[in-house]
Amino acid sequence: MTEASTTEKSAVGRGGGVALWRQIADQLRNEIAGGVWTADAALPTEVALATRFGVNRHTVRRALAALSADGLVRSDQGRGTFVLAGRLTYPISRRTRFSEIVSRQAREPGGRMIASRVESADVRLSGFLEVPQGTPLICLETLSVADGVPISVSLNWFSADRFPNLVTGYAETGSITAAVKAEGVENYLRRWTRVRAETADAKDRDRLQLPVGASLLVTEALNEDQRGNPLHFSITRFAADRIELEIESRPEPRG
Repeated sequence: MTEASTTEKSAVGRGGGVALWRQIADQLRNEIAGGVWTADAALPTEVALATRFGVNRHTVRRALAALSADGLVRSDQGRGTFVLAGRLTYPISRRTRFSEIVSRQAREPGGRMIASRVESADVRLSGFLEVPQGTPLICLETLSVADGVPISVSLNWFSADRFPNLVTGYAETGSITAAVKAEGVENYLRRWTRVRAETADAKDRDRLQLPVGASLLVTEALNEDQRGNPLHFSITRFAADRIELEIESRPEPRG
């Protein structure tokens, strides 16, 4: 949209039974759907929108809040309001692979290592991975993106004895699937996933480029190899306004 058109007044009807903020939200929603405002584009300021629609800033703010609740925009304090790409649908199934999920939705996946370290398995991790307490584990901290937009940060634990070259493999490929395949694991499956909601802390907001008060979807997951042995435990923190989890289930077999 041109600078001139952002300052031209747009008609909103008074007395027609539809709240002004809703009319504004609907007009902006239609413009986003029509490609007038593309992903990551900054919307005009509240002052500019108030002038355009002939309303006060409080009305504009309510309209933007409605768009934010719908996952269409995000408001970054001190920076403005930005259009979001459509939410990424993220299926949780027996085979869950970030790169495949993103690629199927015509987006470019990417991953990078934030940090790596060796830890001793505590009571919780030893129980999940079925190893003795104190067993050396590789912990990978990773960032995953789609079309360059941060989607999630993860902590991932593996047996250090089983995957001695995992850190190098992930650093070279940005893919856990490729890294474990190089260590001889051709395939792995999801045993279980747990989901909860949290508010992003300062570290999450910095890494995922989120505003204060942003919500996260947090998954804990255990993957197993083809023999049913625990392979990989992860805690992943997703930007909630950029993703929707789709829980896949199979029908019970008929007796």
